[in-house]
Amino acid sequence: MEQQDRFARLLGIELQQVAPGYCQVSLEVTADMLNAVGITHGGVTFALADFAFAVASNSHGKAAVAITGQINYPSATRAGERLVAEAREASKTSRTGLYNVEVRNADSGLVALFTGTVYRRSENVMDWINGDIS
Repeated sequence: MEQQDRFARLLGIELQQVAPGYCQVSLEVTADMLNAVGITHGGVTFALADFAFAVASNSHGKAAVAITGQINYPSATRAGERLVAEAREASKTSRTGLYNVEVRNADSGLVALFTGTVYRRSENVMDWINGDIS
């Protein structure tokens, strides 16, 4: 999944660990990722959390698509900081899943808290990624 996600590659997101219902990813904030006041753009942090959410929710092998995503930003970061996002499955049924993602800086300070829900499709995630689904 990481190899197929062009946006994640563009941001330099690195996959650290995957297990069923779990994913850890990271990225280093660059100057190009800052907003007008010199802190990390919220969209960058959201994208990091969303990617961890996507990998964790698809880690069971069935295609999962987001139906909600919500984020809170308790603290800001700046260029040069490494952000780590950890997604954990809070609830899983045959059709839905609920995930919490914590984004932290190198000092383990909470940067963002993301919650997302997925709808699980019947297709295999790799078939979908490879375009084998009509």
